Amino acid sequence: MKYVRWIAMMALATALAMPGCRKDNGNSQEGSDEQSAPADPMKNKGIGPISSLELAAIDPSLAQKGAGLFEIKCSSCHKLDERHVGPALRDVTTRRSPEWIMNMILNPQEMIEKDPIAEDLFATFMTPMANQNLTQDEARAVLEYLRSEAGK
Repeated sequence: MKYVRWIAMMALATALAMPGCRKDNGNSQEGSDEQSAPADPMKNKGIGPISSLELAAIDPSLAQKGAGLFEIKCSSCHKLDERHVGPALRDVTTRRSPEWIMNMILNPQEMIEKDPIAEDLFATFMTPMANQNLTQDEARAVLEYLRSEAGK
């Protein structure tokens, strides 16, 4: 049964990575119904419950809580400084908006299906991000931890 699931997952990943199989076929046009990636990925807020997020100075206690959550929920697939099952995350806050990061944590399935950046990440890593069922407060703590680690 484990192998059947693995084969099905690989078939899906292969199909999504093949030219002509993605929804936009690489030819998104302005005004289409499909969402297209903004020229600046920092302006892409993703798809999910977080539409706006104001950040202040890093909160060390929130970052510490996020470090613990990252260790328990994220570290089996993500490392800070190297590609693992998923991408390295040390400087993710310099590449993605805080809303996008939180929406990816909170809503990975829909992000992979509809967000062009998440679609590309899935095609690259060939593994969907698992929904760890974090609350918005927990996702915010993980974001704070990632902010505290950026540039170190």
